[in-house]
Amino acid sequence: MEPPSEDEPLPQPLVAALAARGIAARDEVGLRRALERRLAGYTLCHLPPAAARRWKARYRILFGTEYLDGQTPAEVYARALLATFDHRP
Repeated sequence: MEPPSEDEPLPQPLVAALAARGIAARDEVGLRRALERRLAGYTLCHLPPAAARRWKARYRILFGTEYLDGQTPAEVYARALLATFDHRP
């Protein structure tokens, strides 16, 4: 099975969740900028092949005491951005 392309569109549930929160960005740069407006700091990691096979993800984003996995940087930025909405009062 071939790994997904960096340009692969976001999974449909993520697109719907972003739209529900009024976030128009769907590309890596737009999602990163939106995340940086809501989150003071984070670390994006490209997982090595052994870790990617184990966790079935190619990227991991760490912030605070949490982490989220995904197949592309845009996907992990979107997941982290949505998490900021879920964790704010």
